[in-house]
Amino acid sequence: MASSRDRQRKLARAKLDRQLARRAASTRRRRQIQAGVGAALILVLVVAGSAWALGAFDSDPKQNTAAEDTCLWTPQDATANTNLKDVGTPATKDLPTEGTRAMTVTTNQGAPITAELNLTNSPCAAASIAHLASRSFYDNTKCHEITAEGALRCGDPSGTGLGGPTYSFYDEELPTVPSASPSASPAPGQPPTYPKGTVTMVSNPPGSNGSQFLIFFKDFTTADPKYPVIGRVTGGLDVVEKIGALPTVDNGTGAKVKPSTDVTIQSLTVGEPVTGAAPAPSTSGTPASSPSAG
Repeated sequence: MASSRDRQRKLARAKLDRQLARRAASTRRRRQIQAGVGAALILVLVVAGSAWALGAFDSDPKQNTAAEDTCLWTPQDATANTNLKDVGTPATKDLPTEGTRAMTVTTNQGAPITAELNLTNSPCAAASIAHLASRSFYDNTKCHEITAEGALRCGDPSGTGLGGPTYSFYDEELPTVPSASPSASPAPGQPPTYPKGTVTMVSNPPGSNGSQFLIFFKDFTTADPKYPVIGRVTGGLDVVEKIGALPTVDNGTGAKVKPSTDVTIQSLTVGEPVTGAAPAPSTSGTPASSPSAG
């Protein structure tokens, strides 16, 4: 028969075994939890690393709006030049760049003068004139000069040659001339630089176009073109020729270029784009841009 001491030892041993078993189970659970947490952490790091590699944490990229702009307009300081008139700025994007737009200039000298603005080669000039026309910028202004080159100069409300809107833009379609041209005389069979009926922008300095334009009433050839072509006359050229034949008087600066009879633009309008129309013939190769203009 087992003694009382033996039973106590067995009970103590059984108690110790239970304690050891509980400790072992607790250790296994702790290790399982740690292993699970570690695996989850590794998974999170893997996913985060993949997302980072794919750019998920990059800041939203800014759109390259400059690439989408059709035209750029350089602000001009109206406080420095009081001849400028602020009528806002044309849009910079989503502008028509194909086909033509009809421009109608009604003066006090006879039938309206109609022209075809070339959207393919000069979209910014057309956009600017259309914008200004929509603001009645040209209405009741005078064509203040008959130039020595044989063109009628219009589009300056101040009549000084220094006026325009409070923005400018670059040259788009300057004619090219043969590099070997020794003078202003055209080579045999060579068309004039600016054929009669050509419509161009004109600015001072060149390349800082605003609102002023020329309508040529006779052929003009030069070895140094400065006027970007924007279109051609389609009707009323006889009216332009009649105006070009007017005597000229001193414009107040000593230059005898002002028409002796006022030539007033009563209205200037620009129609909607016509994409199916053939644009005016190009008189240049690659469009040139001026760093001094907007």
